[in-house]
Amino acid sequence: MEATQRQVAGYLGPRIRRIRRGLDMSQENLADNAGIHRTQISLIEHGEQLPRIDTLIRLAGGLGVAPCELLGGIFWEVGGSRPGKLVVTGEAGDD
Repeated sequence: MEATQRQVAGYLGPRIRRIRRGLDMSQENLADNAGIHRTQISLIEHGEQLPRIDTLIRLAGGLGVAPCELLGGIFWEVGGSRPGKLVVTGEAGDD
């Protein structure tokens, strides 16, 4: 993974884990709800894998939230005369 992908994965994974735990849901339940393998849930939650957009949508559905709730606080800031940059607000997993 490149640096930008690692930064997003490091923010997104803990957020998914926090929401799942807040629902008192196991990784196995989320995997069943989202139609993906439990091992993939673990890799994503630990920031070791960045989900594809379709997987992100499945995870959001499995958690009963909108995909934008998972991505809140992650955006691209246009740099004007310089290249843009990824901006992640808050701490990993925080709202």
